[in-house]
This record gives sequence, structure tokens and C-alpha cells, in this order.
Amino acid sequence: MALADIIIKFILVIIIFAISLVIAMYSTYAERKFAAFFQDRIGPNRAGPWGILQPLADGGKMFLKEEIIPTNSSGFLFIVGPSLAIMTACIGSAVIPWGQQLVIGTHVIDLQVADINVGILYIFGVVSLGVYGIMIGGWASNNKYSLLGAIRAASQNISYEISMGLSIIALLLVTGTLSLRQIAEQQHGFWANGWFSWNFFKQPLGFLLFIVCAFAETNRSPFDLPECETELVGGYHTEYSSMKLGFYLFAEYINMFISSAVMATLYFGGYNFPFMDLIHSPNLVAIIGVVALFAKIFFFIFFFMWVRWTIPRFRYDQLMDLGWKTLIPLAIANIIITGLWITFIRG
Repeated sequence: MALADIIIKFILVIIIFAISLVIAMYSTYAERKFAAFFQDRIGPNRAGPWGILQPLADGGKMFLKEEIIPTNSSGFLFIVGPSLAIMTACIGSAVIPWGQQLVIGTHVIDLQVADINVGILYIFGVVSLGVYGIMIGGWASNNKYSLLGAIRAASQNISYEISMGLSIIALLLVTGTLSLRQIAEQQHGFWANGWFSWNFFKQPLGFLLFIVCAFAETNRSPFDLPECETELVGGYHTEYSSMKLGFYLFAEYINMFISSAVMATLYFGGYNFPFMDLIHSPNLVAIIGVVALFAKIFFFIFFFMWVRWTIPRFRYDQLMDLGWKTLIPLAIANIIITGLWITFIRG
């Protein structure tokens, strides 16, 4: 790899990292505004016009607050927990294709940090590591409520990762690849060969299973039992303060952003958009594709927030019953139906 390519990749990494942090930061603002709208309130309106600087004020507060580490906690692991949570949240964006290639002079810029042929497995590996940050933080706090929240989180994530993995198997039968770039390319445009090219129309049940599991994996309501205030005070991060608490909160919003990007790529065409073949400039198609992908991502982020302020949380036994007794059987049935369709109809 030439030095110019290394510099381009480094700049792309910095841009994606900055975008992830900014979106996570302003997702907190958007969530509070949406909550205020749903509950007939005003929401943040003091820091800047319409409260637009509220996330900066919150970030400053997190950095400047007194940092407290409980006396009887495991000091090293107490720091490792939130560090691992934020790290696993940020590295998931490495394999997501953000757009088609840009051509600037003699340089071809690939809008993807790493185009690996096992991109989906990489995403699942990163998602699986994320639970360690929560589990370590809850255990290291030496607090029974934190430990209960961490145990809930581990049980919930393991349960719903199974359903999520099974829902992806049916999609892999249709696409025949683990590469996110190739999956996005197969959904070129919106209509191909007399049928919709986006995978949502080929795997609607698989998408439904995936998005439910995404809610559980990101600990979003109605699956926010690991940090259920009424039962566990604050859940696995009860003892955390200052920016360590901020890392846990940021990790949740970054995970929501990455989950939205993965769903948009796997099921809704990624950077593809209708009538893209009518545009003859490749660079213009790439730029519009990036805008289209982020529009899909913002829709899913809004959907995450909409559900949070609309549906009450489950009881824990209902949560586990849904995962093991409903989603897993549906995912297995979806695999069987997809296999039969490929064998006897498409084949």
C-alpha cells in the first residue's frame, strides 16, 4: 500500500470517528427533544438557540465533574469497563461501506476503512465483545445493584445474539456473501430484474427479527432492563461518575448509530438509492449515496427514540421468553423457508 493510500485511510478513520462522536453527542439532544414533544414539554432550550449547545454543556460537565472510584472496587477493572465499552462501540464502523468510490485526480478513494470478506462476522465479533465492558464494570463496582444489572445485560445480549445470528443466516443464503460491500452492491438502485433489489423485500421477517435484536443489543427501551432505574437504581453503571459514566452513555448512542448503519446496509440498500443510474457523474452518485445512507441511518435512530418514548419496558421474564421462545423459533423457521425458496423456486 502506497503512502498516499495510508494517509487517505487514516483521514477516513478520523472522519468516521469524529462523525460517530458528533452523532452520538447530538443524539442525546435529539432524544430529549423527541421526548419533550411526545410528552408535551419544551425540552432543552437554554444553552444556545433552541438548546442546540446542550450536548457541549453536558460534555463539559462530564469532563469537569469530580471523579469518584469506590474504595472497595477493583480499581483497574473499574477503569477497563467503560474503556472497553467505548472502544468496541467505535471500532464497529470499520467495515461499513459508507459510499461508492470517489475519484480525485489519479487517486481512487474507497469510502470504507476495511473491505474484508467476513465483514458480518467482524460486526458480530465486536458486538459480542461489547458485553464484556458492561460485565466488567458491574462486577468491578462491588455493588449488588451494579452486579445484577451486569448479569442481566450479559444474559440479555447472549440470548438475543443467537436470534440475531440466525436471522442473518437467512440473509446470507440469499446474498451468498459475508462482505458488507458486496451485499450493498447487490442492492444496486431500487429495482432490478422485475423485483425490488433491496434485501428488506426479500427478507422482511429476517429484518423484523434483526431490528428487535438490535434494540436488545443496544439496551434500548423496551429492552433496557440492565439499567432499569426502578429496580436497580442505575444498573451496571450505578457507581460511575464523570467521564467514565459518559463513556457508557456514549457507547450506547454510538452502538445505536452503528446498528442503524448495519441495518441500512444489510436490508435497505446502504448507499444505493432509486434512479441512481440516471446520474452520469460517478463522484456525484457517490456523494448522493453517502447522503442517502445517512438519511436511512437517521430514520432508524429516530425509530429507536420513538419506540423508547412510546412502549413501556418488559418484565425480565417476558424479555427472556421473547428471546428464547419466540425469536429463535421464528429465525429457524425463516432459515427453513428461505432454504426451500432458494432450492425449489429461485433455483
